[in-house]
Amino acid sequence: MVKVPFACGECHLVLEDGVEMCSRCPTARVSMEHQGYVIIMNPNRSEIAKRLKIDRPGKYALKVSIR
Repeated sequence: MVKVPFACGECHLVLEDGVEMCSRCPTARVSMEHQGYVIIMNPNRSEIAKRLKIDRPGKYALKVSIR
C-alpha cells in the first residue's frame, strides 16, 4: 500500500513522510487529498513557479482539497 503524503492547503508544499504540519505555514490545514505535483528547483527562472506564486525550491501539489 502506497502512503500518500500531506500537502499544505496554503502554499501547496508536499510534506515529507510522517510530517503532518507545514514548516512554512504552521497554522495552515494540511490534506492528503491533492492532485499532481511539480518540483521547483530554481523559482527565479521558472515560469511555472511564477504562475503558482512559488518562491522557494521544493515539491508542490498542483491542487489541494481541504474539507
